[in-house]
Amino acid sequence: MRKKINLPKSRPEHRGIVVALVFAGLGLCSCGESETPVSAPKEAAAVKPLPRVLDRFEVGKNVYVRALTIEPEAKALWVGTSVGVHEIDLTSHAVRQTFTREHGLANEYVFAVGIDKNNNKWFGTNAGGVSRYKDGDWKTFFPLHGLADYWVYSFANQGDGTLWIGTWAGVNRVDPQTGEFTTYVRELVNEWVYGIGVDSRDRVWFGTEGGITRYDGKEWVSWTHEDGLGAPNAQGLPASKNTGLGTRSRHDLGVLSGGEATYNPNYVFAVLLDKNDELWAGTWGGGVAHFDGKTWTNYTDADGLAGNIVYAAQQGPDGVYWFGTNRGLSRYDGQNWQTYGAHEGLGNLDVYAIAVQDQGDIWAGTREAVVRIGLKTSGEQ
Repeated sequence: MRKKINLPKSRPEHRGIVVALVFAGLGLCSCGESETPVSAPKEAAAVKPLPRVLDRFEVGKNVYVRALTIEPEAKALWVGTSVGVHEIDLTSHAVRQTFTREHGLANEYVFAVGIDKNNNKWFGTNAGGVSRYKDGDWKTFFPLHGLADYWVYSFANQGDGTLWIGTWAGVNRVDPQTGEFTTYVRELVNEWVYGIGVDSRDRVWFGTEGGITRYDGKEWVSWTHEDGLGAPNAQGLPASKNTGLGTRSRHDLGVLSGGEATYNPNYVFAVLLDKNDELWAGTWGGGVAHFDGKTWTNYTDADGLAGNIVYAAQQGPDGVYWFGTNRGLSRYDGQNWQTYGAHEGLGNLDVYAIAVQDQGDIWAGTREAVVRIGLKTSGEQ
């Protein structure tokens, strides 16, 4: 059964999000990939079933879902796409509102959605700076206001409400009291920042195009591939030419060269600090890098990871890790890997964003859709 939800008529791409029930085993992708069905670990199968694809929300043809952020208090999911932002009701799964340039966004291509301690929504855009929204009021920040750059890719909050913003020209620290922007560039291993995470000790971790940098409030420390970040190039993939040494016009985030995946293990797309304050970094071609504070351990498709280009990383309330890759969504419980691909109902295999609800539902953003994964509850069809 398919149900169409009407959205504000701002652009043709925004006229509807289609909701369809999709069950494991139904292939929706015509991309030609062949995926192996998910098989539950023998020990886990006797306890409870694995999560399955429950819903698929289509956002438009050739529309990319780049950011997923949950606002628990409002029971909302914020979906940042290449044509604007949707707010989704997590109870009804209906669209509450859609934002485009007409509504206040400086640029409709949204790469990051952040929520600060004052419940302001921050939308990081591609070449449009940052737009801040609350209760109908909009304000956009450009470099002339103190923002480090027009290209904005991540947000993270410290315990005192300090907001960090990752850009293509360093990071900003936004004072929670004064709103003043402070920019850091030389302190980072590389100025092109994609992922930011904060651990329980309030240390801030930055994923860049040149490695990982950590700031503890006093000292800046960095790690690169030479220190163990990212797996070796076992498949002999060509090196990526899309690096921080180029110009912004060369940064199209394309991960292929002549149709083949490329390799740049210092390039970190995603940063996750888990419940044990251990770091998980999603790299470009080097798989997932795990750092326990002393030792780096890398996981690739040889271990069970779906793909070695890792765009997103999250941990669920049950401690299970989820990784969005160029070849599907991976679930890792610390011992066993399972992959969600076309066969399991994922659709497009490039998973750019992941969000996890407190009750355990997983939301994955791909090209053209957002997919909900979880255990069926009573009343669901």
